[in-house]
Amino acid sequence: MNSWVNEMEKNNNSNAAIVMGEIIGVLQRQDKNTESKDIQICYSSNQNMINVVENNLKTDFPWSVKVPSEAFEKSRLENNGSAFVGVLRFTNMGNKNETVLNNEVFGITMSADISNLTSNIEMFIKRKDLVGNASCSSWDGKGNLTWTTSGCETVKVDKNTIKCSCSHLTFFAVLMSLPGENANSTAQYVESLSFISSIGCGISMFFLSVALFMHFLLRKAKSNQATKILINMFVALFLLNLSFLSNESVANTEDKAACVFIALLMHYSMLTTFTWFFIQALHMYLWLIRQNVTITNYMRKITVFGWMFPAPIVVAIVSLGGYKTLILITTSGTTTKMCWITDPLIHYIVNIGYYALVFIFTTGIFIMIVTKIVQSRHIKAADGKRKTFRKQLMMVLSLFLLFGLTWAVAFFSYGPMLIPSYYIFTVLNSFQGFFLFLYYYHIHNDVAGNFSDDPESSSSSSSSTTTIVQSTINAVENIYN
Repeated sequence: MNSWVNEMEKNNNSNAAIVMGEIIGVLQRQDKNTESKDIQICYSSNQNMINVVENNLKTDFPWSVKVPSEAFEKSRLENNGSAFVGVLRFTNMGNKNETVLNNEVFGITMSADISNLTSNIEMFIKRKDLVGNASCSSWDGKGNLTWTTSGCETVKVDKNTIKCSCSHLTFFAVLMSLPGENANSTAQYVESLSFISSIGCGISMFFLSVALFMHFLLRKAKSNQATKILINMFVALFLLNLSFLSNESVANTEDKAACVFIALLMHYSMLTTFTWFFIQALHMYLWLIRQNVTITNYMRKITVFGWMFPAPIVVAIVSLGGYKTLILITTSGTTTKMCWITDPLIHYIVNIGYYALVFIFTTGIFIMIVTKIVQSRHIKAADGKRKTFRKQLMMVLSLFLLFGLTWAVAFFSYGPMLIPSYYIFTVLNSFQGFFLFLYYYHIHNDVAGNFSDDPESSSSSSSSTTTIVQSTINAVENIYN
């Protein structure tokens, strides 16, 4: 290809067509000592040709690519000041496991190592009646034609158009998963799940606001540590619900800075909520299991930890450009935009991995506390004071909410449980703020029905030192009383 470019320089040509059997393509050259500029290249199925067209021209071509000027600048650094791009179209590249959309692969080269672009190469692929799950993929460059999604983002613009945004150059294709029993199985439920989420988050926000108002209004009596931890969890959940409900509106503005901010806020508040689940379980562990533990500046330490620990994670993701616009499409063809993490690898490592660690710890503490409850029940039985089944059940449900164990429903989103788990997860977690308000209001009402912000103190404390000295049996009683 370099020899062709040299021939083009001699003849002072900027564009040249390539035809090699069924392989077609185009070369586009930019002169030395000239300003690099973006170019747009399109494939015309009517002419069976690839052409350079006017940049930003609105076209109905089945395939087009926009190569940014940044890529040409990198090409100049490795080609003595000259820059060119070659685009080739190959056909018949499918296999038995995956279907290559339109049965074509496009190779893009600039005779240079083009990677880690800040202005991505954008490809648009159009086809009517798309069936299956689209995935923008590239050749991994390791001999056999092995596809990877690394470095490429897939956005379904509408029901007929797919956008691939990639930060490197190689061979590209859109792979379509072969239709099966789960293909597009969740698309028809997007609207109903979104509706439930919006209603649940709205109700949760309202009752969390009421709880926060009640707390700060009635702080004449000093709140105990359990209440302070719960209030911090309320604030994190409030921010999570607020950012979720405003996310779509911000995404529709197409303001990239605003989209990054709302995605960052929602992600930060979600990780912070997970962290307060962990702290809630830790506090229960110190209160019920360890006991007689003296910790200097206890509340200050856990408050700083609860709000600061997730911060470096979201800062790192922002620096990697991980927050972008995500487009969800329903079976009716309507689209919903959302600002969120678009890289599945980041999602699984950060979100699923982070919660999995919290879940392991909180589940262990949950089992310990339930064991204490059962032991307490047997001890009390001799005095004829056995708790009712209803009260025991409410204790367990309260712990489920306080430890965030309801989020673990996501781990069962497979096979026949896929759709039911989505609905269970959505209901439990969108209404979580409302359920926690009921718990908060119940534990702060005394027998006479008077509200207090300081139910039975669980520990003795001073301004700098906390000593947790709770009798195990009384502690189990006070979980709910």
